[in-house]
Amino acid sequence: MNPKVISLSVFILAYLLFIFFPKKRTHIAVSSALLLILCRAISFHDAVAFINWNVMGIFVGTLIIADIFMESRVPAYIAELIVDKAKNTGWAILSICLLTGFISAFVENVATVLIVAPIALSLAKKLKLNPVKMMIAIAISSNLQGAATLIGDPPSMLLGGFARMNFGDFFFYKGRPSIFFAVEIGAVASFFVLYFIFRKHTEKAALIPVEKVKSWIPTIILASLVVLLAGSSFFDTGFSYMAGILCMLFGAISLFWEKFVSRSSILAGLKSLDWETTFFLLGIFVLVGSLTHCGWIETISNALSGLVGENIFLGYTLLVFISVFLSAFVDNVPFLAAMLPVALSMSGNLNINPSLFLFGLLISASLGGNITPIGASANIVACGLLKKEGYEVKFKDFAKIGLPFTLVAVAAAYLFVWFVWSR
Repeated sequence: MNPKVISLSVFILAYLLFIFFPKKRTHIAVSSALLLILCRAISFHDAVAFINWNVMGIFVGTLIIADIFMESRVPAYIAELIVDKAKNTGWAILSICLLTGFISAFVENVATVLIVAPIALSLAKKLKLNPVKMMIAIAISSNLQGAATLIGDPPSMLLGGFARMNFGDFFFYKGRPSIFFAVEIGAVASFFVLYFIFRKHTEKAALIPVEKVKSWIPTIILASLVVLLAGSSFFDTGFSYMAGILCMLFGAISLFWEKFVSRSSILAGLKSLDWETTFFLLGIFVLVGSLTHCGWIETISNALSGLVGENIFLGYTLLVFISVFLSAFVDNVPFLAAMLPVALSMSGNLNINPSLFLFGLLISASLGGNITPIGASANIVACGLLKKEGYEVKFKDFAKIGLPFTLVAVAAAYLFVWFVWSR
């Protein structure tokens, strides 16, 4: 069979299975990649070459650091201080959401939710509040700010690897304000949505026992990594290896520090990491790489470019809002991985700055998942934690908060990117 037909067939089948069997996404991605090799649509050498090892290094390294950062209890300690100082429950909840966003800019979204959730649930129990809205707000705040920096979430890492953007490029890129500022403008706009939801909680938040910090060392490790990542652009201008090496190095330091302090096994620490997402990413790189290798990305790009003609604003708008809708139901990692090369190719066909489409795509794909409880991993985790507490999250209950939050945040960021990058 023609390799081009095989690559597209396997890709479509994998995506359909992602939708119907989300809990099996890792098995599906890895099996699909192996199927492409077995059917000789691509070679094993091609498959290895398609994987962005720099991005994988960033992901695995930050997973390790996030794990010990969470165990240090520093985020929980800060969260409790904020809650205790808030003038009422509404502002306590909003403050927790702001803290969630700040942590999520540097720590993967699921880890961020796991860090903050115990504080939110404790506050809800003490004040006898239903924690569903609060936990939804935490999840969507995490997803929003995860797109702000290179190490905030896998989609940002994917864009960084694809466009060869370093840590600093997420703040200023080629002399212009970059993704960070688009996300923050979206965050400011969407904050008013959360304020409207929680404004009636005017009761004073009761004091809760202050967490004891186990160690500040993980915080120092994380802060040091951020500084070094920001400076690494001077040595690795093509974003090809140094960020991944730094993250893996600091991850190793974190593991040895954990072993020294708690006498825990390094092997046990490695086993506890999110290897499912790691192998999922590996499989996705191969799946998308096969489409590019077989010429499908160029075909799709030409079709979309023909649809929008020379109307750049129409092309940008369609790309952003179709991505928002699709990401509400499809995992944003495989979706973004598939669409990044399409957006780049479309930019070339329309003879425009590729950053316009690439930045719009990242923001829309990252935030679209906030509309539904299955749109992002952080949402699934938050709903799982609520279920353990005896609260069932209905689709409509999540959408009541997630939909307005997403539309307001995306609209603000979408306009910012257009005005900064359309010329």
